[in-house]
Amino acid sequence: MNPADPDPKVALRFYLQSARDALLWKLEGLSEYDARRPMTPTGTNILGLVKHVAGVELGYLGDTFGRPSGENLPWLAEGAETNADMWVPPEESREDVVGLYRRAWAHADATIDALPLETVGRVPWWPDGRDEVTLHHAVARVVADTQRHAGHADILRELIDGAVGMNETNTSVPSDGPRWWEEYRERLEKAAREAEDRYRP
Repeated sequence: MNPADPDPKVALRFYLQSARDALLWKLEGLSEYDARRPMTPTGTNILGLVKHVAGVELGYLGDTFGRPSGENLPWLAEGAETNADMWVPPEESREDVVGLYRRAWAHADATIDALPLETVGRVPWWPDGRDEVTLHHAVARVVADTQRHAGHADILRELIDGAVGMNETNTSVPSDGPRWWEEYRERLEKAAREAEDRYRP
């Protein structure tokens, strides 16, 4: 896919797939514990992010346009535990979650291919009267959401084992030398402390 293609679907699909690939790449090489462990006070974890975005794609690019996937998403059932889509219990394997996400891609891509971008759908969980959305808007929303969560995964992975980068072929960082990063971080720490002193009320 070429993001410079004049067809807006091509650009949307390119950036969506880039975000999907980046998010899954952040799981590679992690132990089961590191893939699932909560890394923030609100429990953010990499495998949970993957599970969440799978549901987002199936909702916005499936159900919204009358194209249900048939996937069983127990976290959406009535009475489901709050935030159940943001973490993965032990009985649910990494392969289960990644497989669901890949099936969500295929279902979402089929919706994008089948319908004009001007097609209007209804988001089932939005309030009545404010629930209409075009396919173009829905895809842009899913791109933004997936890119946001891929950024979360970037930070979590760096905290887990120091691994950084956008994808396998593009680290998108200026150096891989630990000494360079140590000096860079020290410089930022010094600048932050100086700014604190300079602008203290």
